[in-house]
Amino acid sequence: MMSRLSAGETFLVHGGSSGIGTFAIQIAKNKGATVLVTAGSEEKLAFCKKLGADVCINYKREDFVARAKEETGGKGVDVILDCIGASYLQRNLDSLNFDGRLFIIGFQGGAVTEIKLNTLLPKRLTVQGAALRPRSTENKAMVVSEVEKNVWPAVAAGKVKPIIYKSFPLSEAGEAHRLMESSEHIGKILLVP
Repeated sequence: MMSRLSAGETFLVHGGSSGIGTFAIQIAKNKGATVLVTAGSEEKLAFCKKLGADVCINYKREDFVARAKEETGGKGVDVILDCIGASYLQRNLDSLNFDGRLFIIGFQGGAVTEIKLNTLLPKRLTVQGAALRPRSTENKAMVVSEVEKNVWPAVAAGKVKPIIYKSFPLSEAGEAHRLMESSEHIGKILLVP
């Protein structure tokens, strides 16, 4: 919602097989966007394809910048959802189209880096970040209201479904965390009381 993704735009999701990634693929397709994803295995990419991803990029074997440019006729993508952070920042900026929007939600690749500012200005790029935890109760209520209005109808209609890989009782939180760190999962890992 914050990135204003619209029908007809191109959307690149890093970590397409993650819980957030699998949900983002479905929401973007529901909005009418063309979806590109990155993931680290053929199994994960195949799963993303089944969810509706149009272009699947194995980041271990391919340069996602070159592929994004190739798939968009040299223009670049309109919106990127990034959970990697610092190590991808410059390459993300290089992957964006004019007026492109980079939305950062994580720092798996670090939190500190340098960028070439001359990448931002000529293409009028926007870099945004977001986290729910530090928001005020009022702001969280506003987010919930927006989700209810813009996302929930697609969920209720069965067009978007959360992908649950595995559930653990809260007492096995350590095991759930080890699974998450292994990056072997596809979708969400849940802790249940």
